[in-house]
Amino acid sequence: MQPYILPYIGYFQLINAVDKFVIYDNIQFTKKGWINRNRILVNGHDEYITLPLKKDSDYLNVNERVLADIFPETKIKLLRKLTDAYKKAPQFEVLFPLLLKIINSEEINLFKYIYSALKVVCNYLEINTEIIISSTIPINHQLKSHEKVIAICKELEATNYVNPIGGMELYSFEIFKKNGIDLKFIKTNLIEYKQFNYDFTPWLSIIDVLMFNSKENVQNQIISGYTII
Repeated sequence: MQPYILPYIGYFQLINAVDKFVIYDNIQFTKKGWINRNRILVNGHDEYITLPLKKDSDYLNVNERVLADIFPETKIKLLRKLTDAYKKAPQFEVLFPLLLKIINSEEINLFKYIYSALKVVCNYLEINTEIIISSTIPINHQLKSHEKVIAICKELEATNYVNPIGGMELYSFEIFKKNGIDLKFIKTNLIEYKQFNYDFTPWLSIIDVLMFNSKENVQNQIISGYTII
């Protein structure tokens, strides 16, 4: 999977569902994607939170991008925005130390910052899946699409590969089968919970899920709310 900052619940369901989770660090950064931004709930509507990046070549990989020089000031604004949005949420007091640890990370490398945040959330939810950084896997990293995925699977001796449901249009069951790998897809069930008294806004950052649901509820119910096909 690509690295995303504080992604939605489905990302963590996938990590929890597999034996090994590979996160790409040596892939090209894409603008207007979800790598350095996500959505939270603000007064009943979704709003973006974004990690500002230092201006650089559009062809650099994620692990070659760095956070902007203004990020120390941005951290303060980001923490204030999250506090204003969720200070009345039932789990805010529990989650606030977690937010401080995530946002105040001293990492300035984009990938390392995202990876640090991911590990903090996984540790909180007691998700113990092995997370492997793609560049550490000895394959031909010039490969693209399914060829790269299959190479990674073979190197890790995987017999099953699980991808989010959106990948059904990208990957072929037959091609994976010919390479001795069963291709499967994970589909997150519709998850709905009370967001103050607003109409429910789905698929927000994991922060939203954790603000409105106890750790036990997420662990025992929400994290398992998916189907693998």
